[in-house]
Amino acid sequence: MGVSTSSPEKGISVVTVDFPPVNALPVAGWYALAGAVRAAGRDPEVRCVVLTARGRGFNAGVDIKEIQARGDSALLGANSGCAEAFAAVYECETPVVAAVQGFCLGGGIGLVGNADTIVASEDATFGLPELDRGALGAATHLARLVPQHLMRTLYYTSRTVTAAELHAHGSVWRVVPREELHGAALELAREIAAKDGRLLRLAKAAINGIDPVDVRRSYRFEQGFTFEASLSGVADRVRGGFGKDGPE
Repeated sequence: MGVSTSSPEKGISVVTVDFPPVNALPVAGWYALAGAVRAAGRDPEVRCVVLTARGRGFNAGVDIKEIQARGDSALLGANSGCAEAFAAVYECETPVVAAVQGFCLGGGIGLVGNADTIVASEDATFGLPELDRGALGAATHLARLVPQHLMRTLYYTSRTVTAAELHAHGSVWRVVPREELHGAALELAREIAAKDGRLLRLAKAAINGIDPVDVRRSYRFEQGFTFEASLSGVADRVRGGFGKDGPE
């Protein structure tokens, strides 16, 4: 259980997340993930990083039970940990391939939205159920996966979209049967890793440099409203009502 790193082939580093039962990461888990991705990207022998997960789904966001148990300290920790993990993926010195199976929710959107390319299994679904959890955030990253008006509709309704739908929007590179996901991700990583390592790093820096949105600043802006919702009590009220409207 936790975050592990392996090197199945020359030039490729695989960072695997494993927090049963649903890969809802505690505060320490987000920081461990950030550290693993940054370490892989700094390795001069690595030319591509594959981000994957074990279990039923890729990522279910933050560990809500930890926040309920520890209160504001855990909320602040989750905010900072998520920001660091998302930034680590975006700022990784080499391209990052996200291999997504099953559910990719909340913080999972932050990870894949900041990845360079996505391979998904046929059963993968993507969404931000934040409004049902009394939280906000990661619209920054969902907007990198779907057009603006669809992003807003998905955000307000907490609906999910399938891997096939994201493939149609051009944000998922390939959709494959679940049993083929690992191989498909490695195939793409292998093609990327065949390029000159120094040039790949320059290319990653150049592409990030022309990005029209500062994803770290944009996400941190969103998180301010998450904390406001918590301080005002609306977050607890919404979570207690399972996302439904209730008395003010």
